[in-house]
Amino acid sequence: MDHLITEALRDLLTGQCTPAVVRAIESEAAASAGASPAAAALWQQIEDSGFADLLLPEAAGGAGLALRDAFGVWDVLGQHAMPLPLADTMLARAWLSAAGVAVPQGAIALAPQLAAADGGLRASGVRGARVAQWVLGQQGADLLLLPVAAAQASASIFVLDADLHWPEAALASATRVPAAASLLVAQAGLVSALLAGSLLTVFESTLNFANERQQFDRPIGKFQAIQHELAVMAEHVSAARMAAQIACEADGVVADPLKVAVGKARSSEAAVEVASLAHSIHGAIGFTTEFDLQLYTRRLHLWRQTAGSEAYWQLQAGRALLAADGLALDVIRQITDSSAPVA
Repeated sequence: MDHLITEALRDLLTGQCTPAVVRAIESEAAASAGASPAAAALWQQIEDSGFADLLLPEAAGGAGLALRDAFGVWDVLGQHAMPLPLADTMLARAWLSAAGVAVPQGAIALAPQLAAADGGLRASGVRGARVAQWVLGQQGADLLLLPVAAAQASASIFVLDADLHWPEAALASATRVPAAASLLVAQAGLVSALLAGSLLTVFESTLNFANERQQFDRPIGKFQAIQHELAVMAEHVSAARMAAQIACEADGVVADPLKVAVGKARSSEAAVEVASLAHSIHGAIGFTTEFDLQLYTRRLHLWRQTAGSEAYWQLQAGRALLAADGLALDVIRQITDSSAPVA
């Protein structure tokens, strides 16, 4: 069933989430502070197909997928440079449903680190906030469901993201429930899968370019220097994709923190190297807005930093290894064993 779902999503995105659509959503969001007809049309297609509810229990109208099943779905989203926070919405709806909260309509962005500011709450760099209707944030031990429309939005680094501030008056109607787990860990896990998909697309498109681009009467992929760069890219992509699968290895919808640390650290590390090598092979054309490569490499750099970069998660993994009883090898075996949760 998981394969059928993944292929159905791939078919939908191949037709409805083309590079032209991604460009249109980014352009419209930048021009009108978030109002994007292209984003609304794409979201309606996704909503009608039921993909936003895949992690919900079957009794709640979903497919009852676990995180390990969701990896394939999020991987496909990364492969298509998904401009909407669909992965975030899938996870947010599952967590809200588990907490007994009615699931709202519309896209939900995640804000793992809400902070008190000027009597209200502030969230910096909320991914996909410009094209979301809701934000699920964490403040201490609580989760809060907040409407984007009630927040004051200011520009962030990426055109679809925003810094949001909810004044005190807007918090009275917020839905607040206890957090069952860390939203930061959860977001890092799903972003690992998005990175895995985008890394694959960047590598495959670069490989095709190297085989098609002619220089000195032969494809540039025939030159040893280019072959070496492609080999290094392949190593990073393969390792990152395996690590991202580990990050999503869970029976339910709550990720294992140490497995996420390994997955996010490796996929974020690969993002920097793969993006750099891809642009090296493409040359100047890869930086132009008309060329599709930048749609993916910009996301590699964005997702690398989302929910913590490789440095942050390497630190978490290192601390866990130092604190563990027994041999480090035993902990590593637990991390890579899909049937054994890490203690």
